Amino acid sequence: MSDKTIFRLISGVSIFVFLVVVILNRKLIPVTIPTPNFVYFLPTLNAIINGACSVLLLVSLYFIKRKDIKNHKRTNILTFVLSSGFLVSYIVFHYFAPETKFGDSDHNGVLSAVEIINAGNLRYVYYVILISHIILAAGVLPLILLSFHKGLQMQVEKHRKLVRWSFPIWLYVTTTGVIVYLMISPYYNF
Repeated sequence: MSDKTIFRLISGVSIFVFLVVVILNRKLIPVTIPTPNFVYFLPTLNAIINGACSVLLLVSLYFIKRKDIKNHKRTNILTFVLSSGFLVSYIVFHYFAPETKFGDSDHNGVLSAVEIINAGNLRYVYYVILISHIILAAGVLPLILLSFHKGLQMQVEKHRKLVRWSFPIWLYVTTTGVIVYLMISPYYNF
């Protein structure tokens, strides 16, 4: 396939994923079946996957610094597969799960004035981390896909240029994914 075709494919996949996530987060598709029990474990699974991906990204960096291209590639393929699994799990969870609000200690879906006061400034910290996480997660997907493609094609210079951006953003997204989970999990209403 030509670079133009690959770029179009990556753009299409990235736009599709973004739209699916927006549609699910906005609850634009009604849930028509009962929520399967496994759905309630997905946030924990997602945090585990994100944590594993953070470690694997650092392992990948270790390998490439030592010019171990074989293990660098293997590690990146594993990270890519885990991140793809995360995306599927994230989509399934957000299709079924009700919205969780930071500070909603009585789990009724509404923040009272007392709950807002009790959450304090930690709410602002949470939202800064969450918003940066969401924006960067949406933007990094095409960079990851392009970096991955160029790496597999052994277009080393193009891969390096892309990875200068995709690696730190991807690492930030996977790390903040765990932080967001740890901060919001006490407020899940299931």
